[in-house]
Parts: sequence; structure tokens; C-alpha cells
Amino acid sequence: MADSWVNSAEILGSDLPLELSGTGNRRAVLMRALREAITSGRLAPGTRLPPYRSLAVDLGLARNTVADAYAELVAEGWLAARQGSGTRVAERAVPLSRTYRQRTRERTARPVHDLVQGKPDPSVFPRTAWLASARRALDRAPHDAFGPGDPHGRAELREALTAYLARVRGVRTSPERIVLCSGAAHGLRLLADVVGGPWAVEAYGLPFHRELLAGHGVRTRPVAVDEHGARIGELGRGERAVLLTPAHQFPTGGPLHPERRAAAVDWARATGGLVVEDDYDGEFRYDRQPVGAVQGLDPEHVVLLGSVSKSLSPTLRIGWMVLPERLVDGVLAAKGEREQWSSATEQLTLADFVGSGSYDRQVRRMRQRHRRRRDQLVAALERRAPHVRVSGIAAGLHAVLDLPRGTERSVVRAAAWQGLAVDGLSSYLHPAAVGAGARRDGLVVGYATPPEHGYEEALAALCRALPPE
Repeated sequence: MADSWVNSAEILGSDLPLELSGTGNRRAVLMRALREAITSGRLAPGTRLPPYRSLAVDLGLARNTVADAYAELVAEGWLAARQGSGTRVAERAVPLSRTYRQRTRERTARPVHDLVQGKPDPSVFPRTAWLASARRALDRAPHDAFGPGDPHGRAELREALTAYLARVRGVRTSPERIVLCSGAAHGLRLLADVVGGPWAVEAYGLPFHRELLAGHGVRTRPVAVDEHGARIGELGRGERAVLLTPAHQFPTGGPLHPERRAAAVDWARATGGLVVEDDYDGEFRYDRQPVGAVQGLDPEHVVLLGSVSKSLSPTLRIGWMVLPERLVDGVLAAKGEREQWSSATEQLTLADFVGSGSYDRQVRRMRQRHRRRRDQLVAALERRAPHVRVSGIAAGLHAVLDLPRGTERSVVRAAAWQGLAVDGLSSYLHPAAVGAGARRDGLVVGYATPPEHGYEEALAALCRALPPE
């Protein structure tokens, strides 16, 4: 049977197509398509379906074919039909008999608890302080703030960041050498276009960043990671840049050793390469002294990438690039003639938020909260799984739980059965590093996301999923 697409804007009031494809009689094909639309979430519980006569006309099917399909799906529990209210997706659209694979998919698709790294709890956004900054910023905003945006970013925010980053991260720069962007990913895209490749990257890191670079034609080579961070001695002369997370290696944890920080700068000077420093959570430290940015060692050979996605919210879409002078014009040219990525009014608001001290207060507040969350995680493991080693906890928003070799996949599956979303450590390993003895079994546990009322149960679910001693 040929594929048939019906625009549900006409029949369901939302932009979601209904696809008919596959073999079998027409009633079976229609039933299969409706089941798929329901299980995938495209047809939510309570959604009203079109009258069978209308759907029959739209699909070119006999009325009895559609009517019989509706009736059978009602009998199976997928749909509900009531006189006067038409046919709707059942509020609990669960078939009477399901396969093991279907049940697994349902549980993993809708986790009860979220311990995936990298996502702050949206409920702790500082709404009152942000609103006060927004009012002040709008009141003082010059008229040009409401015209075409400058790709360099608002001068007010670049000036505020210059002072803040110097004070908190030891960054040496000027407002002219800061280019605002929508986040670290946007900054990487721009650098990939300007610098070219290949790049060296840490063997453990965000797959998204590697895929992003590859999408811009930049090939990556993994550099091994140990307890002192990336092994800088493995860098060669063939790479144009190296992407590092020196403040807190992502995701294994720990700062880059001072000797290796200096070695990275020496490599860049000797080869003409570039150190790209992803400062993704440099402000969140707990049991150690502050670690300054590598950029402060050599502003002409290091790019620092930062954003407010962890400290405030990823929805603000505001980040920054602290650039060597020689790269500023190229990055601005790559970005385009006008600002297309982040709102000028939000940039002005952040400038006031930083300048007024509200940002410092928010970071301190979040640091205290995350430290308390971290301590709860460690305490829960000591009580319920003392045989599991936890590492990478001196800073950041996540921890790594080491697991016995060969158990990671089964533990991730067990976590899913507990209604828990959590990542395995191996999912962050560069594919080319798999055969080099670099693989570790473990979990990357983010402790920032769960709400307060659900955090203890999330930890209990985590401990239930861990292997016994």
C-alpha cells in the first residue's frame, strides 16, 4: 500500500502527520499507524480523533474500514468512545497485552527521576533579581539597543564580563576581545569555521561537541585522560587546536595539573596552535581552592568559552568567547553582519545582573545548594553502596561512580527499570579511544536537576540499580 500522509492540522488541530505504510489489509495498516502515533506521543491522551467518515475520505478508505479499526482499538484499550464526545485517545492508552520490549521502551521514555548531568534545576532561577535587573536595563537602554544587533555583542555586557572574569577566573582581556555568542556550542561552531582542523580533544568529553566539529569538517583525535587531566604530552604538531576542560575535566572530574596547563600553552606557542578552554562549570568548586583559567597564562594562544547555562539557565542563550586579538575579526566575520543569536535586552539585563552583584550572589547560592546535593549523594552511597567508588566531586554538578568492568550497560538498564535517567560513562568516550585501553565502566550522575522533594527518592532509585558488592 502506498504511503499516505494526512495533515493533522486539518483533523487534529496540531501539526502532526499520520502516516500509513507497510503491508497487510487496510484496516491493519491504519490500526498500526494509530498505535504508533499514540505510543510515540504524537497523539496524546485525550486527543480527539476525526469522525471515521472524515478520516475515511481523507485517506481514501472505506468508511467501514475506519469504523472497524476504531472499534478494535477501543476494545484493545488504545481509544475511548463516548456518545456525544467522539473517539479519543484513552487517558491511559495501554494495550491489554504488551511485549517486554514495549514495556522497556515506555519506562525508559518517561523517567520518574532525572540524574542526567548538565541540567540545572529550573525552579531555582532567580526570578525576582532577574526581573529587577531587566527593569533597570530597559529603563537605561539606549535607543540603538532596539535596532539591528552588533555581532560583537552589547558593549555593556562585554565590559561587565571583562571585570567579572578578571576577578573570578583570572582572565586577562579587554571588552574588544570578547565576542558574545549563544553558548559554548555556538562558539565552537565559529571557531571551527575560522581555525579549521584537525583538533585534539580529550578522550572523554561531550559527544555533541565532537559531532558539532565533525559537522563543520573538523576531524578530532582523542588525547588520553588520567587523574591529572588530559595528557598534554600526547599533543602533536598536526592539530590546529586542542579542546580542554581544565577547571574540571568533563566528565571524569579533577582540574588539569599545573604542569600540564603550562605544557598546553607551550605546545600552542611552539606549533602556532590554539588552546580552546571550555570553562563549563569553573565557578562551582567545593573542596578546593579556586583554579584560574588557563587563558590567564597566555591570552594570545588561548580561547576561553563560557556561558550562563549552568549558573542561570540554558534558555537565556548567552555565552562568550574571550579571544586572542588575531581571531576577533575572523570570528566576527563568521558570525555575520548582525546579531542573530541572543537578545540585546537579555544581554543588557545580564550586564546589570553581573554589575549589581546579583550574579555573584546567585553563584554562591547555587554553590551551596550543589554542595549539599553532592554531600547527600556521597552519604547515600556510603549507607547503601559503600563498595562503589565516587570521584570527580570537588567541583561541578556531577559525580562519576566507578563500576566493575563489564557491568555498566546492565546498571544503566537497571536504572531505567527504577524510573531513573542516568548516563553511562562510556557514552562520553571518543570512538577512536575505545581500543586504547581507555574505557572505564561507570555512571555519570548529575545532582543538580531533581527538585528538592524528589531528590532522596532519586538517590534511593540509583542505589537500588547499583550492583551488589
